[in-house]
Amino acid sequence: MKLELYCPQVIYEQGQRQKQEDSIFPLQGDASEANRLFMVCDGLGGMEKGELASATVCHELSRAVMGKLAANDYYLTDAMLHAAVNSTYDLLETADDGKHTRMGTTLTFLCFHRGGCLAAHMGDSRIYHIRPRTGEILYRSVDHSLVQHLYDMGEISYYEMRTSPRRNIIIKAMLTLQEIRSTATVVHIADIQPDDYFYLCSDGMLEAMDDDELTAILQTHVSDEEKARELTARTAQNSDNHSAYLIHIKKVEHEAGDGRLLNDEAYARHCNKALNDPHKDVPWNTINPPLSDDDLEDEPAPAQKKGPKALLKSYLQLFHNFAHALKR
Repeated sequence: MKLELYCPQVIYEQGQRQKQEDSIFPLQGDASEANRLFMVCDGLGGMEKGELASATVCHELSRAVMGKLAANDYYLTDAMLHAAVNSTYDLLETADDGKHTRMGTTLTFLCFHRGGCLAAHMGDSRIYHIRPRTGEILYRSVDHSLVQHLYDMGEISYYEMRTSPRRNIIIKAMLTLQEIRSTATVVHIADIQPDDYFYLCSDGMLEAMDDDELTAILQTHVSDEEKARELTARTAQNSDNHSAYLIHIKKVEHEAGDGRLLNDEAYARHCNKALNDPHKDVPWNTINPPLSDDDLEDEPAPAQKKGPKALLKSYLQLFHNFAHALKR
């Protein structure tokens, strides 16, 4: 698969923070239609030297991946990515001079190669694949955050994630001094069409913008430069650093063997509760609460049940009981 891009658009704003701890690749002003690798990293502000951590990861990971691409006919495999991430960890440990407790950063990574697109992330910076022609969000990375975990468990609603006092707690990132290094969540995308958009952003871009607003902006019949200006204007009052890359697909040229390319985007979308939740104002497990003891009085013992429907009901009951126990 060969792809042509329009000129990528960048947003790189400090917000109301005293310093910029986001880093991007390519650097602001350096991106062109020839680029195939993009990253947005958000240095962890609760730790020392977040800006150094994000810049180190952008610089070292881009260098390692570009070297591997050039040596492998511009194919990128999971093994190549994980090796590059591991070498980046090594340099990140070296950059930590020992005077600070820990350094860390989130990671969003997008590489267009002959195998399609490889998307990877750690933390709550996010990746989108949007098809404006149909208004579909084909992929949205799932945040590695505490509120996302609570939402997935049914403890809080989708809308409560944005207002929760724990919304800034992440559960995965590229950190120094880890006994076991965190690994990136990887998704392979081969269903790429002309006029699709890919969007990488730090969480600061999402303070006051939801998925519907983002999709609506990308559906407007204006230039990419105007869309980037609109995204910048909508986030001008955001308190956090906020950075993004907007990448517009111009042309897709298919090659022999493309039908065998890895493509797990549809499965990732199916598993993303936020993209499939019809009741975003309430926790999902309040829609179908666990069966009460009274409900179970007339139920026959599991051993008496026969057939697949009875077995499915038994499994559902176990799931309800498990979810109910977690809530306690």
